[in-house]
Amino acid sequence: MGRCGTRAWQELLVLLGGLWMWGSGAQPTPPSPTSSSVPPLKFRLAGYPRKHNEGRIEVFYNEEWGTICDDDFTLANAQVLCRQLGFVGATGWAHSAKYGKGVGRIWLDNVNCAGNEKSIRDCKHRGWGNSDCSHEEDAGVICKDERIPGFKDSNVIETEQSHVEEVRLRAVVSGAQRRLPVTEGIVEVRYKDGWAQICDEGWDSKNSRVICGMMGFPTEKKVNRNFYKRLKRAARTRGRSTRPGGRLASKSQPKQKRREDVGSRKRLFAERQQLNYRLHSVSCTGTEVHISMCTFQFYRGNSSAACSTGMPAVVSCLPGPLFATGSTQKKKQRQQQQSQPRIRLKGGAKAGEGRVEVLKNNEWGTICDDRWNLLSASVVCRELGFGSAKEALTGARMGQGTGPIHLNEVQCLGTEKSLWSCPFKNITQEDCKHTEDAAVRCNIPYMGYENLIRLSGGRSRFEGRVEVAVGAAEGDKPRWGLVCGEGWGTLEAMVACRQLGLGFANHGLQIRLAGGRTEFEGRVEVKRGSKWGTVCSDGWTTKEAMVVCRQLGLGYSLHAVTETWYWDASNVTEMVLSGVKCAGHELSLSHCQHHGSSLNCRNTGTRFAAGVICSETASDLLLHAPLVQETAYIEDRPLHMLYCAAEENCLSSSARHANWPYGHRRLLRFSSQIHNNGRADFRPKAGRHSWVWHECHRHYHSMDIFTHYDILTPNGTKVAEGHKASFCLEDTECEEDVAKRYECANFGEQGITVGCWDLYRHDIDCQWIDITDVKPGNYILQVVINPNFEVAESDFTNNAMKCNCKYDGHRIWVHSCHIGDALSEEASRRFEQYPGQLNNQIS
Repeated sequence: MGRCGTRAWQELLVLLGGLWMWGSGAQPTPPSPTSSSVPPLKFRLAGYPRKHNEGRIEVFYNEEWGTICDDDFTLANAQVLCRQLGFVGATGWAHSAKYGKGVGRIWLDNVNCAGNEKSIRDCKHRGWGNSDCSHEEDAGVICKDERIPGFKDSNVIETEQSHVEEVRLRAVVSGAQRRLPVTEGIVEVRYKDGWAQICDEGWDSKNSRVICGMMGFPTEKKVNRNFYKRLKRAARTRGRSTRPGGRLASKSQPKQKRREDVGSRKRLFAERQQLNYRLHSVSCTGTEVHISMCTFQFYRGNSSAACSTGMPAVVSCLPGPLFATGSTQKKKQRQQQQSQPRIRLKGGAKAGEGRVEVLKNNEWGTICDDRWNLLSASVVCRELGFGSAKEALTGARMGQGTGPIHLNEVQCLGTEKSLWSCPFKNITQEDCKHTEDAAVRCNIPYMGYENLIRLSGGRSRFEGRVEVAVGAAEGDKPRWGLVCGEGWGTLEAMVACRQLGLGFANHGLQIRLAGGRTEFEGRVEVKRGSKWGTVCSDGWTTKEAMVVCRQLGLGYSLHAVTETWYWDASNVTEMVLSGVKCAGHELSLSHCQHHGSSLNCRNTGTRFAAGVICSETASDLLLHAPLVQETAYIEDRPLHMLYCAAEENCLSSSARHANWPYGHRRLLRFSSQIHNNGRADFRPKAGRHSWVWHECHRHYHSMDIFTHYDILTPNGTKVAEGHKASFCLEDTECEEDVAKRYECANFGEQGITVGCWDLYRHDIDCQWIDITDVKPGNYILQVVINPNFEVAESDFTNNAMKCNCKYDGHRIWVHSCHIGDALSEEASRRFEQYPGQLNNQIS
């Protein structure tokens, strides 16, 4: 196989933990009154590629392997860890998951060792399991290649590494080779510079379940094993046939049999490769999140005669609803969507990640992270149609939820179909806070969406002008073709070899070798790349930018940029996409509405191409619903006191025709307390240099419209409205241990810090709805924060708050206030069909 010729499924790699060399402390800490009850720590080196004395550092604590974050990591930390691994010291350390991303817990963060400690326990750190890192920040160490004499675990350094780091499914059915996701194929593990197979002797559905989970699929299905036996026979007969399929087709065979052989060749890849077995005797329980946690054995030495009674392990998986492709699977998806789910993920930047929320008593709530682990997280992931869990996150890593905390100490076995089948404890008020909300990151299928889009010209990979690939079919793998042999000579072969050696694509043309006995020979195959173009910025908003950032795996959208002349760094000048309008939850920009092949853009120059700035974190604003209910009242305010409010359009349109300054307007007043429960500060889109000064109220507006206030009829018709400009975004109060950052006084910076809230009191101008023209009746009070999506948030679905209210012409009753997505579908319908109050007693 060519050096540049690995197929598109090379991207289907999952970084796994493996069987690594591990050790415990060489010199245990001196006994103390409590140290006898503390289990010893274990350590191991992991990752690929690496030598025996380097790798990702992993620690076994509380019966679970986990990694160490690279924040504040130093050589002194590496010295301590290398000694605990049995080496005499360290020569260096690595950051940013140089040896690959681990899985499971991140046990330590902000580790600070002096270098002479006997154990990592003796170093300063944030506490076990207390981390704000992702596995992209896993630390590694490089130890001196010299063992401590008499190290009690082992002085033997293995010459052949025993690890399983990367796994893929290699599709062998011709139809599957061009479509994503790959749901069926031969299981292969990375070995040295190539790939090796697993012998299927003793292979069962539990093993398949683990592989499918790693590949992002919730469950496995039965494989037609007899069909794949032909592949093994074809591999054994490879080289003896002159037919393209590589199988013997004797004329003495019956015609029917020959037709079957031809059909088989059409269904299988024409290319045959020599099987190279690496693993055998794999035995999983089915609950493991990756195959390295199963028991298995390695073939040693020459494995050409291995697996004599078996064949390569083949797995077939069922995709979840979000990734279903066939009509039958899409029908199941529609059926599932019709029923109300009892579990959901919120606040995640990517598909398959987020804060776990469950539905109980018609109200959504969160899960406390006590005893939260990969087994429980995997049950959540599979229930939602994803694979097994990559990470079980604690400490509100996906932002804090709101409302009740329904469950605590969830302890799944990993075999449950639903989280509700797992043992758990009901929560009490003293047990948990929303700072302990549990979250997950799930394995999802590889779809190749990131290859259809790119950013160019930015200062970092998180920003730039958006460019999309034209001519690349959604879900298709890039297709390879042959080169005509007419006129092919030594010079042409020299060019091909040079291109393979350098690994570049010449004018969008990629090249590889296929079917050869080694990587240095084979049939020349080429693939022509797609044409790239820009996107029209007409109507380009935060929602579209959110989809771009998600598609590229870059987190959340920080800004949607509509003029990108300062990012004009590439030679792409043609605009190819316009009219893009997204809901914000799509996985790819191509899933959004757009004009298709007919371009319709006011300005097609590169200056007006769409761009984005992405961020790994985002804010998340929520309105404190009970305060609205507690503070609502009616005031008849004289017109002579409303001149400034009229100037800022805080009154209904009929106020223009009033007899100023005589008369009054009837106002529904209430207080708004807006919390930032996200992972980044909420900042106005515009900087201080562009804030607007309002002379009448004597203050600056950092956002023209920060909130919308509406009175709606039960069928959704708007009968009164108001709005609030953000004349002062500041930290009014904060949670314990959170310091205020933003204050409006003296033209200060505006914003809301994570863990703080901004209070707009009921007695300030424009903190109302003008209901002068509203007739008595039953209505819905609705408040929407950040209604124009001017500032990026991790979750826009919780920006609305609704209340039932009854107005009798003199008084108003406001009750049942809640965040818009806090109730079940049934409870929301009951809320909208509310018949009204007969008196002022609200049950």
